[in-house]
Amino acid sequence: MYWNSLSEHLRSQYGGKVYKLALSSGCTCPNRDGTLGRRGCIFCDGAGAFAAAGDIPSQLAAAKARVVAKAGPNARYIAYFQSFTNTYGPVDRLRALYTAAMAPPEVAVLSIATRPDCLGPEVLSLLAELNRSKPVWVELGLQTIHPASAAYIRRGYDLPVYDRAAAALRAAGVTVVVHQILGLPGETLADMAETAQYIGASGANGIKFHLLHVLRGTDLAADWQAGKVRTMELDAYIAALEACIRRLPRQVVIHRLTGDGAKRDLLAPLWSGDKKRVLNAIHAAFRRDDLEQGSGLPDP
Repeated sequence: MYWNSLSEHLRSQYGGKVYKLALSSGCTCPNRDGTLGRRGCIFCDGAGAFAAAGDIPSQLAAAKARVVAKAGPNARYIAYFQSFTNTYGPVDRLRALYTAAMAPPEVAVLSIATRPDCLGPEVLSLLAELNRSKPVWVELGLQTIHPASAAYIRRGYDLPVYDRAAAALRAAGVTVVVHQILGLPGETLADMAETAQYIGASGANGIKFHLLHVLRGTDLAADWQAGKVRTMELDAYIAALEACIRRLPRQVVIHRLTGDGAKRDLLAPLWSGDKKRVLNAIHAAFRRDDLEQGSGLPDP
């Protein structure tokens, strides 16, 4: 059995567990400010709004306080700009945010979640510059390669935009992590595996898998309540996850096996709210099936 987990990858690099510190950049999103749309992607609940929750040093201190009991005094951290489009704004403002997040010596990595259509030349130059100081990861919300699914979720850009962004980030030396959603309406297991294989072939360094889940207050919730959308059962999700991992090159790091929203807003599937049970079931299935990352790829 083999799958290239982030925890083991980081342990091999830093000698122990590395903890994420979620930060707010205060950036909005072109899918919400009227550039592309006003309501965001269909699954987005807008949680967190757009205002940064204090300056970066204060946010870092608060985030560290939440994990210090388990992290210990000598822990290393990933400064993670998580919500919305964190490269969407004036480059001088972005520089100040990023450099403040990277400044503490215990911060080992800067991770920035964004959209492929929000990586202009000045931003790419900044990311390349910062990457020479500490590793920079850029997380791209691709979700799917299939046009019908992309249109349904209101992604707002076509696949070649992702291709150009991934290539530009690789050329800048930046680590590329790509998000994929499993269980999008109308997608078969083969469709999902095709997306994973495409991500691996695009040169992505890492991947995050997410379960399509329905949160209160989203447009997806309205479709689910109207019976237009069905969510996956746990066994089906695990089967899709295994199919995708078998189509990933062995060097691609798997940053996340599943993702869900806040339990207070979760409408479906309710099983996803028990993260420990879900991860235990996934790991048990991997052992049972002797999962080998990359085993489903064609011979070179």
